[in-house]
Amino acid sequence: MSPVPESEVTAVQTGQDLTRMPRGRRRRMLAPLALAQFICSFAGSNMTVMIQDISEDLDTTVQGVQTAITVFLLVMAALMIPGGILSDRYGRKRCLVTGLAVYGLGALLSALAPGLGLLILGNSILEGIGTALLIPPVYILTTLLFTEVADRARAFGTIMAMGGIGAAAGPLLGGLITSAVGWRAAFVFQALVVALIIVLSRDLADPLPPDPGRDLDTGGAALSAVGLVLVVMGILATDDNGWLAAALLVAGALVLAGFFRWVRRRERRGEQPLLPLELFRDRTSNLGLITQHTQWLILMGLSFVVATYLQVVRGYDAIETGVIFTASTAGLLATSLGAERFARRRAQRTLVMAGFTVTVGGIGVLIGLAAGSPDAWVLTPGLLLIGLGVGVMLTPSVNVVQSAFPEDLQGEISGLSRCVSNLGSSVGTAVAGTVIVADPAVGPYAAALVVLAVFGLGGLGAAALLPRTPAPTRHG
Repeated sequence: MSPVPESEVTAVQTGQDLTRMPRGRRRRMLAPLALAQFICSFAGSNMTVMIQDISEDLDTTVQGVQTAITVFLLVMAALMIPGGILSDRYGRKRCLVTGLAVYGLGALLSALAPGLGLLILGNSILEGIGTALLIPPVYILTTLLFTEVADRARAFGTIMAMGGIGAAAGPLLGGLITSAVGWRAAFVFQALVVALIIVLSRDLADPLPPDPGRDLDTGGAALSAVGLVLVVMGILATDDNGWLAAALLVAGALVLAGFFRWVRRRERRGEQPLLPLELFRDRTSNLGLITQHTQWLILMGLSFVVATYLQVVRGYDAIETGVIFTASTAGLLATSLGAERFARRRAQRTLVMAGFTVTVGGIGVLIGLAAGSPDAWVLTPGLLLIGLGVGVMLTPSVNVVQSAFPEDLQGEISGLSRCVSNLGSSVGTAVAGTVIVADPAVGPYAAALVVLAVFGLGGLGAAALLPRTPAPTRHG
């Protein structure tokens, strides 16, 4: 294919005529976006199999390494919404590349860390900041570059498939790298992938110009960050201290309530808030956000429960555990990559409902088969069903939310969407851990799965309330 003329790229970048860009070029630009989601999801899950190795090498405790993971979640959740605003202010491509560079630096520092302090600086702070900067542009650019429903579904399907593969295969890849070379090599691997993404991003076109005059609501950003940090800390504290967890959750709710009052006050004054209240007035988008939150809650909660059960109860090592998880990875990959075909044949509501139904059914299969056999391989049918179900619904849920708003709100809704999904991951891990951590035997293991199934039924109820036919994309 011949190169795209410079005039055509300029037209695209200024938002004059996106349709003039050849479809093949847009598909090539999807590669760095999908890889960016992959590496962030990989980083969020592969640390679980390296905790023991890291704690021994850095002469710290398992709790110390868990602190690094917790701080990463806090930083990422707190900064995701401002990251979406900065994408609009300075440009989607610039924020993507900057976030990748910060992330890569954090990965290299983590690989060289002589102690826990530098590991927290690299993995928790810098990688958390980098993720918050690079993830919103991934979803904004995808929404802007792929305007047709089927094309957008395929693009989001590819991105969500790579994200799911990163999350599901993180323990396997992390275990393989750690066993073959060492835990530091896993961070070097992340840095190398980030370098590749930066190279692939050179030809990435930003469909809209930056808006340097875009106001960053620092007061709103501070309130939202503090509120989300308190909420996540409360969720993560449920394992240790119920009263402290309740206090943190109440404090977080009060701060977030103050954030909404702050937003309302700025809008009445004619000032630009961090998140306009109209983002929360769209019923379809709100339901889509609930389904997104629930999907990641189930996916990450299930990963924690099954990994804990296999390693603590059955005595499997990291590699053996990761191999069993390939069943869910295969299922998720198969259905995510079929997102375009599904979108052409079925309404988004139907796909999300079907995904939750299959996922809850897969959890039921896990409980039934695991209770009746000592062989850990009986988990694979249930994991396969769960992967198929999650893969079916990830893409339409994202599409429902992103497509509900015009181009000028893509920064805000992208940040909000990713924040809600990350909170789902934190809640899933915390809720599942609260049930199973006291005595990870078959009883608590099954109980944790039942709790996740109940959340799945709640997600199914939210999906049933989505419009029967997708609402048309609104244009500003």
